[in-house]
Amino acid sequence: PTNVQDLMRKTLYTMADSTSIQETAKIMRDKKVSSLLILDSYDKPAGLVPNVTWPEKYVLGSATNQVTNKEVMSSPLVTIDSKSSPSAAIDLMLRSSVRHLLVIDRESRDELRPIGIITPLDFLRYGEYKRDEKNVDILEMILEYYI
Repeated sequence: PTNVQDLMRKTLYTMADSTSIQETAKIMRDKKVSSLLILDSYDKPAGLVPNVTWPEKYVLGSATNQVTNKEVMSSPLVTIDSKSSPSAAIDLMLRSSVRHLLVIDRESRDELRPIGIITPLDFLRYGEYKRDEKNVDILEMILEYYI
């Protein structure tokens, strides 16, 4: 059976919480990703910076080199275990009103070992999770929210 680990994006890019959103935006553009994992001063996961959550006042009304990731990141982190089902991921996204889930490996000794990120579009990239009668309502709901 398909699980979140099969669908997630396995490359996880990180930035410090003290980095400016100007630098973060450049990295996201260059790497062609829609979110970055933000690490605190101890290199522990602290939040996510999805590009769609930046308030206009930060992007338009401030010098973006003075606004840090810590000010705009989504926190606390909404995580899902890598062995969870795609349906559980969709449900968690809807209940938490988020578009990006940090995928973690709970089998490791470190309880919060991030291994990837999953977004609504990841569900449609794989043939194992098709838009059939069983899944059509869930997928339409999540895509409507995403777009």
